[in-house]
Amino acid sequence: MISQFPSMLTTNPEPKVVAGPSGIAGTGLFAAADFEPDDHVIEYVGERIGKEESDRRCEAQNPYIFNIDEQWDLDGNIDGNPARFINHCCDPNCEAEQDDDGRIYIKARKPLRKGEELTFNYGYDLVDWEDHVCNCGAANCLGYMVAVEHIETIKAKLAEKDATAGTALAKVESAPE
Repeated sequence: MISQFPSMLTTNPEPKVVAGPSGIAGTGLFAAADFEPDDHVIEYVGERIGKEESDRRCEAQNPYIFNIDEQWDLDGNIDGNPARFINHCCDPNCEAEQDDDGRIYIKARKPLRKGEELTFNYGYDLVDWEDHVCNCGAANCLGYMVAVEHIETIKAKLAEKDATAGTALAKVESAPE
């Protein structure tokens, strides 16, 4: 069953997004209309919480926490937030934008067509990066969900791991029987 959600930025009763099964992970959010670059698609809404509470909820496996600033986060794990279904992608078609009031909007990075799955880069930092495996399937998929500024660091770490694994494999293959 596909759920439909009206955009939070319009009085138009036609839904701008729909939730449904994703080819990336679980439930995804899909465009129910066409969008042009820089169009606001949907607002990411939720409960504003302090960092201590945010840490507690993250430890309880809540994946819908969105960083606002040094003091506050937004817990999007509420029924009225269909934006929480937007999956990560290494080649995203949307991006998150925060206004001066701390509200978070998801906007199109490129033209989106009706039926296209909405994605953005979750922008995780380097802490526990190996715990955030990516299955987006993009041609440039790194295999992990990290912020753009960390991609080269992770590529270097993965190359180092591959080199170490290759050395160990060569030793096993050359060992006398």
